Amino acid sequence: MTDTALVIGANGGIGRAVVNELLQQQYSVVAISRKSMDVQHPELQCLLCDSTEADIDSLIQTLTELKGRLSRIVIATGVLHQAGPPTLAPEKRLEDIDPEQLMHSTYINTVLPAMWVAKLLPLIKGSKGSPRCVIAALSARVGSIGDNRLGGWYSYRSSKAALNMFLKTAAIEYSRRAKNVKLLAFHPGTTDTTLSQPFQANVPEGKLFTPEFVAQKLVGIMDKVPVDGELSYLDWQGESIEW
Repeated sequence: MTDTALVIGANGGIGRAVVNELLQQQYSVVAISRKSMDVQHPELQCLLCDSTEADIDSLIQTLTELKGRLSRIVIATGVLHQAGPPTLAPEKRLEDIDPEQLMHSTYINTVLPAMWVAKLLPLIKGSKGSPRCVIAALSARVGSIGDNRLGGWYSYRSSKAALNMFLKTAAIEYSRRAKNVKLLAFHPGTTDTTLSQPFQANVPEGKLFTPEFVAQKLVGIMDKVPVDGELSYLDWQGESIEW
C-alpha cells in the first residue's frame, strides 16, 4: 500500500516544496490549502479548507477513509507579516504592541496547528507496533525562550513559544493514546519565501535556503526521528533547539 502524507498549508512556499518532495519520494499526498493549487499529479489530491474549526471538522470527516494510512503529516501554516486586515509587522518595541495583531498571530501560528493536532488523533492513533506516523509542525528558533538574545518580534515569538508548549503537552498525551505517533517542532531556517522576504537583507551568505532544500531536510528528518513519546524541537540540520 502506498504511504500517504497530509500537508496542511500546502500552498505556501515551504508547503508546496514539501508536497513536491513527498511526491518524489513516492508518497500519495493530500494537500490542504485555503486557495486552489495549480499542481497536478496522479498521486496528489488537493482539498480546500478555511481557517475555522467548522471547516477543519468537515475536512476531518472527508479524510476518514485515510484512517490508519497516514504516515507523514506536515503542518506548514504560519504568519509573520501581512498587509491586512489586520496589518501585521514584527514589533521592534513595546509601544508597537497591538492586541489585534497579538490575537491574529496567535490564532494562525498556535491555535490552527493545535486544532489539527487535536482533531487528527482519531485518524492516526494506534498501539505500539502500528504503522509509524510523524507529525511535523513548522515552528521557529525565535520561539525558543532560552535562545532569545535580541528581543522584539513579540507576537511571532510568543505564538511560536506557545505552539511549542502545546506540542510538548500533546506529545505526552499522544504517548499514551497513540503510541505509533511522533511529534516534531521544526525550525526551517531562513527560507526564501514571502514570509521572510522583508528581512532577507541581513541574512548571512549561504544562510538563505530554498524551499526545496528545506523540504528535503524536513522529509529526511521525519524519516529518521524515533517514535519515542517525546516532542523533538529540531532545526533543519536535525540539531536540538533549547526550549
